[in-house]
Amino acid sequence: MARKPECIAMLLAGGQGSRLGILTKNIAKPAVPYGGKYRIIDFPLSNCVNSGIYTVGVLTQYQPLVLNDYIGNGQPWDLDRSAGGVHILSPYQQIKGTEWYKGTANAIYQNINFIERYNPEYVLILSGDHIYKMDYSKMLDYHKEKNADCTIAMLEVPWEEASRFGLMILNDDGSISEFEEKPKNPRSNKASMGVYVFTWEKLRKYLIEDEANKNSGNDFGHDVIPAMKENGERMFAYQFDGYWKDVGTINSLWDANLDLLNPKVDLELDDDNWKIYSRSPIAPPHFAGKDSVIENSMITEGCEIHGNVDFSVLFANVRIEEGANVKYSIVMPGTIIKKGATVQYSIVAENAVIEEGATVGMSPESMSNIDDWGVAVVGNGVTIGNNAVVAPKAMVDEDMGGAE
Repeated sequence: MARKPECIAMLLAGGQGSRLGILTKNIAKPAVPYGGKYRIIDFPLSNCVNSGIYTVGVLTQYQPLVLNDYIGNGQPWDLDRSAGGVHILSPYQQIKGTEWYKGTANAIYQNINFIERYNPEYVLILSGDHIYKMDYSKMLDYHKEKNADCTIAMLEVPWEEASRFGLMILNDDGSISEFEEKPKNPRSNKASMGVYVFTWEKLRKYLIEDEANKNSGNDFGHDVIPAMKENGERMFAYQFDGYWKDVGTINSLWDANLDLLNPKVDLELDDDNWKIYSRSPIAPPHFAGKDSVIENSMITEGCEIHGNVDFSVLFANVRIEEGANVKYSIVMPGTIIKKGATVQYSIVAENAVIEEGATVGMSPESMSNIDDWGVAVVGNGVTIGNNAVVAPKAMVDEDMGGAE
């Protein structure tokens, strides 16, 4: 009989990701491509196996098809196991009918039977939309050392950004004395990362009580965790010092990709001691033509480049034709950028076609009013016609005709 796991992970991957606009029109946010050869969900899955956690439930809901296919049997992450492994957990039909996940806490509540099957001592709750490398086993050791009921991973953020986060005010021993949810005038810069360790017996009790409360929003941050605090449970913050990025917006996704080109950023994807695993497409080595110029960029297998690429991330099988210019942009798999086209400060989704002479995006320095500037986005499979212009901040999810 297989030994029961001390800790299992529940990965919340069902969000629509509406702030990513057309990038999540047909796929769940954790399935959005990142960093040339990854998808966002590769990071929490890889963190789990690198931390010695081999039982992972992935809770899906919105547009799950691509995500489910991508995860498959979990083999790329060493999660194709007969005992434990990765499990896709979608809302399912019950005796009283089908019920969508109403919130993060309700999603876990609906899967109590899955957790009980393993009867762990601890449950790790993760989000599927963060880019970071973290050893969860160290956080679990801290949780046990403090004899905590709930431990929340915490990152110190710049004071000028603190009002964007859920914040914690701590006592000297690391216990949490107060929570502040996106306050206008923050008293702390210690932000919750949305990574929680719970003692399962205690969490189970609060999930059942939260579900019975008709006034609850069934959310961890707004309902379950404040209820635990109000009842005097032992709650601690765990300090995290590495790179962490919430990629829930177009700008943050663009930033996180370009961070990979910044030598001052410590997110090393070539660290043999903490590999980020993925289900990457099999493609030939990339090819750079004799007239191509490539600088400060990440180029993935299968790319064919005859134009100019600078400070950009190109995913597999992208083709850049002669005289085309790509700068400060993220170009996802299978996209073709034709002769004389310019793509800058943009995200171009999978299998798009930028026709000859088209212009996508614009440099912020060339804007008369910087408030009008933003990252331009071209959706999956969209064609931008000859000499057409896609303005900064635009989101194009239908084919755009050419201009004379």
